Amino acid sequence: MTAQHYFSATPDGPLERRSIQVRLRGHAATVTTAGGTFSPEHLDRGTQALLAAAPKPPSTGTAVDLGCGWGAISLALALESPELDVWAVDVNERALLLTRENAENLGLDRIRAFLPSDVPSDARFDLIWSNPPIRIGKDALHQLLIDWLPRLNADGEAWLVVAKKLGGDSLQAWIAKQFGPELSVERHSTDAGFRVLRVRRAQ
Repeated sequence: MTAQHYFSATPDGPLERRSIQVRLRGHAATVTTAGGTFSPEHLDRGTQALLAAAPKPPSTGTAVDLGCGWGAISLALALESPELDVWAVDVNERALLLTRENAENLGLDRIRAFLPSDVPSDARFDLIWSNPPIRIGKDALHQLLIDWLPRLNADGEAWLVVAKKLGGDSLQAWIAKQFGPELSVERHSTDAGFRVLRVRRAQ
């Protein structure tokens, strides 16, 4: 399975489910993954870095997992804040299917999985957590962030994780240039070569 397939709308190959054990913000869970989605064999290192660094999500409100894959970030958010509405967003229909199945199996009924085009254009969010799909290319990645970061509420925050070797520092500089003074960005931490960035409304 080539790397590009995880951000294809309809991945090649049959849907062959597998179960893996993961820990999500201290919660042990058995989840279902499949080929054609991002990191189907284990919880990837970048997502681990994000989940370790980000503060506790709000107990209520609306959060977005942008590029949800099989749902690791969405599940972590919902497990920690069961009354938080979580929007899991991905272009990959298989990823959305698996996210829905994992949420149902874990009894997390406030996760909704959508294609980006199905999210209302006027929706606003208190929180965005994302391990964004860097390999879609710089232009597509920039457009993704242009589409979503301005949708943060006044007190909203976005937490992004990007490998340093894949442009974490240059992405931080681009966000500062593109969105300043509306949004501010800072490097919160570095974990095993991954930059964790915090984006929020400029005060």
